[in-house]
Amino acid sequence: MSETSRLKATVYVGGLENAVSEEVLYAAFIPFGDIASISLPKPDLPSSKDRHRGFGYVEFEEAADAKEAINNMDQSELFGRVIKVAAAKPQKDQSEGLGSKTAIWEQEGWLAKFAVSEEDREATEQAKEIASAAPEDPMQGLEGLDVAGPKPE
Repeated sequence: MSETSRLKATVYVGGLENAVSEEVLYAAFIPFGDIASISLPKPDLPSSKDRHRGFGYVEFEEAADAKEAINNMDQSELFGRVIKVAAAKPQKDQSEGLGSKTAIWEQEGWLAKFAVSEEDREATEQAKEIASAAPEDPMQGLEGLDVAGPKPE
C-alpha cells in the first residue's frame, strides 16, 4: 500500500480517556471495516502515569471505511468523553516548522510559499525608480490653492 493511500485510510482519534486501550479502539471501530493497525502514541516522559497521550490512529484496509468511521464516530462518546475523529494528516518533517534547527527562510516549505521570482523583483525595482522620479518639492502642484477651507459656492 502506498504512503498516500495509507494516509487516506487512517483516522485520527482524539480526546481519549486514559482507560482506552488498543483493544477498546479495535472494538469501537471494527464495525466500519477491516482494521490494518491501531497506534496509541506513548508520552515522551517515561515517568508519566498515562498509558497514552490522549489520542491514537486507526488504519483501515480501505479508505472508504475510514470515511465511514469519520462520519459515524466524530463527536461520539467513548468512556464518558466526546472524541474527535478526523482524517489523519501527514507527519511533519523534523527539518520543517518551529522545532527545526534550520532557519525558517531556508526551509523548503517557506521558500515554496514566499519565494519571489527574479521577474517580480525587477518589476518592484522599476516601480521604486518611477516613484523616486516624482517631484521632491511637497509644495509643487499647490499653486492654485490660495484659500484654505471648503470652496465657496
